Amino acid sequence: MSDLEVSNNTELHRYEARLDGELAGFSAYELKDDSVIIFTHTEVDDAFEGKGVGGAIARFALADVRAAGNRRVVPRCPFIKSWIDKHPEYADLLSDRSRGGG
Repeated sequence: MSDLEVSNNTELHRYEARLDGELAGFSAYELKDDSVIIFTHTEVDDAFEGKGVGGAIARFALADVRAAGNRRVVPRCPFIKSWIDKHPEYADLLSDRSRGGG
């Protein structure tokens, strides 16, 4: 893969992936109080499908949440939920409301 960079665009409330400087995809989120981050939508541009962009976004975003240490994740976005299901080492980040199916 070329030069893939993922960052947290706090102004737009989304994690963004850029491939060679071009926006390749993002995962939008909402912050609820100081303890919950809700991932609402993940999108990868068709031109970048199959290049690991979505997985890179998920891995970076969840590592960022873990590093901050003060939030739990509610994955309303099907992609993020599925990614966590496939990578159970991130399941500890899930909010209690996520574990109950909410």
